[in-house]
Amino acid sequence: MGNLDRKKHWENIYTTKELKDVSWYQPMPTTSLEFFKQFSIAKTAKIIDVGGGDSFLVDHLLEMGYVDITVLDISAVALDRAKQRLGDKATKVKWIVADAATFKPTEQYDFWHDRAAFHFLTQEQEINSYVDTISQSIKSTGVLVIGTFSEQGPKKCSGIEIKQYSETTLTEKLQKFFEKIKCITVDHHTPFNTIQNFIFCSFKKLSI
Repeated sequence: MGNLDRKKHWENIYTTKELKDVSWYQPMPTTSLEFFKQFSIAKTAKIIDVGGGDSFLVDHLLEMGYVDITVLDISAVALDRAKQRLGDKATKVKWIVADAATFKPTEQYDFWHDRAAFHFLTQEQEINSYVDTISQSIKSTGVLVIGTFSEQGPKKCSGIEIKQYSETTLTEKLQKFFEKIKCITVDHHTPFNTIQNFIFCSFKKLSI
């Protein structure tokens, strides 16, 4: 699926579906928030949430006192929905409309979070480009957290083919630049009473 087609697809999803009508709806992103606690991420840390859309992670981070948050998504509609929900607080967040596969950051980040964006990159060129971008845009002391569908998870999401990962295959994709810290599997309960199995892995940059 090309960049223009992918963007059109997601704009349509967010235009036609309500917040609670998508499988990734998660009012309390417990797993993601646990990583912030685990690594004692400073309130002044530069944080980016890739594929954040209109998720509630940014709401919780603001409530926790984080002051340098960027949310990126391919869908402008998704980000607009998040902005509307946050109201005046939205001005405290940096919003970027971009495809993760071609995104070129202008900042260096302390914490790179990606829940369910990475597995939509199915072409090797896109995957490698994204991994290169992360490696260039995360600080030497930074933390990377990626959550994808596991090999026990769905093979499609919102009508799009995805790439499943195991702890081994996800680690291998990142081993050129990153060292695995820890991986966990998590069952996400969708609003449709189905279960999606995710693998979440945390990484640190390799010392060069």
